[in-house]
Amino acid sequence: MPTAKDLIDLARAQLGVKEYPANSNKVKYNTWYYGREVSGAAYPWCMVFVQWCCAQVGVELPTRTASCTALMNAAKKAGMWVTSDYQMGDISIYDWGGDKVADHCGIITQALPNGYLAIEGNTAVGNDSNGGEVMERTRPAKSIPGAVRPVYAVVLPEAVQWAVDNGIMQGNSSGDLMLDNALTRRQFVTMLHRYAKVGGKV
Repeated sequence: MPTAKDLIDLARAQLGVKEYPANSNKVKYNTWYYGREVSGAAYPWCMVFVQWCCAQVGVELPTRTASCTALMNAAKKAGMWVTSDYQMGDISIYDWGGDKVADHCGIITQALPNGYLAIEGNTAVGNDSNGGEVMERTRPAKSIPGAVRPVYAVVLPEAVQWAVDNGIMQGNSSGDLMLDNALTRRQFVTMLHRYAKVGGKV
């Protein structure tokens, strides 16, 4: 299963890609999505860029669509819609005018004090939603009514991963390590015993 970093790294490698000729919507992401070269005003590609990036690394979205609105609605039905505390790898949906219309989208790369950085397709300084280039943009939090949160692989801290790899932490019957739960004395002694075994002390 891919991580959010996998998606962001792939998207970042696309920075600077432009449609050609300008104002044509003729770009490789549309060719991939529609299965042929397309151009013209009927083919804006911000969502197609997101779909392409997700497909390349195996991130599953709730629907395959070129529409920001359609993805937003599908995410709400699938329980993948969040409306605050956005994270790296969330697919942000933008509403520029506060009219509850989905205008644009991007892949969040970083939280800022008053907004977010995101990699977006079909944008430009001076033309947020149809600028023809892949760019990393700064967006105010107020312009994001919500985001799609895909399921990503969990990246464990190095020490936790070591403890798992060496059998010291095993989790419950479902494999949940319960990292935020309190530790009982029984669990503590059990892990100490396993650690002693790893070190050849038992």
